[in-house]
Amino acid sequence: MLTTAIPLQLTHEDAKPETNTNTSWFAAASQFMVAMVVFDTWQYFVHRYMHHNKFLYRKFHSWHHRIVAPYACAAQYNHPVDGVITETVAGALAYFVSGMSKTTAALFFSFATVKGIDDHCGLMLPWNPFHILFGNNTVYHDIHHQLAGNKRNFAQPFFVTWDKIMGTYVPYAVVKRENGGFEARVAKH
Repeated sequence: MLTTAIPLQLTHEDAKPETNTNTSWFAAASQFMVAMVVFDTWQYFVHRYMHHNKFLYRKFHSWHHRIVAPYACAAQYNHPVDGVITETVAGALAYFVSGMSKTTAALFFSFATVKGIDDHCGLMLPWNPFHILFGNNTVYHDIHHQLAGNKRNFAQPFFVTWDKIMGTYVPYAVVKRENGGFEARVAKH
């Protein structure tokens, strides 16, 4: 919720009605896409830095990785400093750079929150639209939470582009277990 509330509070206009209520679908979609890129870019580099800086990892980001088996609520389980640096600053930048209306911003931050929760839910459902639309999905993020992936797959919550560009992408495989169920594993490449 801080991700949504703080950028709107920073404008000091949250009590005023929106003057531009005729935002076209094209403009809103464009702003949404710009916000996704800005949000993703900030989160990739800060998330990666949190893993490579021993002090920041130990004091702040390790809270999130104390969850061994990711589940939906773990998406928001973090140290407050980590939350402000990775989530709130990313949200403020996405809001201001994209020029979103408050309505578009509310939709964007709701979408980003649901996407983050889905990424941590531990369920790879074949009909899940997030898994169809985004390469960064539940299994992708599960690999990051495994020991073999802890220094890989930093991208969140939408695209895997920065991992691929920066050489931190590790492919995964979904493997059927002998006793039933499925398991995410780092793919041999």
